[in-house]
Amino acid sequence: MGKGRVEAFTDGVVAIIITIMVLELKVPEGDDLSALLPQWPHFLSYVLSFVNVGIYWNNLHNMFHTVQRVNGRVLWANLNLLFWLSLMPVTTAFMGENHFAPVPVAVYGGDLILCALAYGILVVQLRRLHGPETAFGRAVGHGWKEIVSLAAYAAGIILALTVNKWIGVVIYAAMAGAWFIPDRRFEHELTRHEPEGQ
Repeated sequence: MGKGRVEAFTDGVVAIIITIMVLELKVPEGDDLSALLPQWPHFLSYVLSFVNVGIYWNNLHNMFHTVQRVNGRVLWANLNLLFWLSLMPVTTAFMGENHFAPVPVAVYGGDLILCALAYGILVVQLRRLHGPETAFGRAVGHGWKEIVSLAAYAAGIILALTVNKWIGVVIYAAMAGAWFIPDRRFEHELTRHEPEGQ
């Protein structure tokens, strides 16, 4: 089956997730700069989550541009990823409302792990459908960045609970920074096989 509808649905869900997150930001009470200070935990958690959701949207866009079709397993794997992404507004608000307390930071990290695992499941299903010798299969490669991300998120959770909550936040932000540059594997694979002059 074609991939157009799953791309459109994914775009719509991601847009709603970002909209819900921004609605959690409260209007400051007051008209001077000091009124903004109490809002910094909410804003910082929003920025972190916006970047993370944006990274998934960017990678999904590139990935679906590379594949030719989808099947039922891919649809369910994509829904699984969207489910965990849809919890991002809740975990973001939980972390911001509680000023980055250790347990909310760990819960946020748990959501990051589940999103990363769901993304991995989606990649596996797409590779199974298209095969390792297709443009998609070659572009995906071994996925070392994904494995490092999972280990980093797990470390962030443990360190936030046992050592210092800010260590977890810094690790999450560092991984977002590592993924911030769009994944070029798919783009390189597509341009490599384009006829000259296009």
